[in-house]
Amino acid sequence: MNTITANDLKTKGVVTIGEHLAKDHEAMITVRGKNRFVVMDIDHYNYLRDCELEAAILEAKNDLQSGNYIVESIEKHIERLRNEEEI
Repeated sequence: MNTITANDLKTKGVVTIGEHLAKDHEAMITVRGKNRFVVMDIDHYNYLRDCELEAAILEAKNDLQSGNYIVESIEKHIERLRNEEEI
């Protein structure tokens, strides 16, 4: 992954992000030598979001098939959530 220093970002601005993203989908921004942020172009971001949504749908389908769910009223659901927060 390409690395952009905070100083490069400060002096060169957004142009340096574009230069790095032309080489790779993501770029790491370092602050005082430590990895702090990742930037990416919007198309790659949207692709990753789609992947997350597909994974969530697959997980929900698997839960339905395996019976890993609870049928309850809204009131019982809220009560259960509140009890889990207290734990």
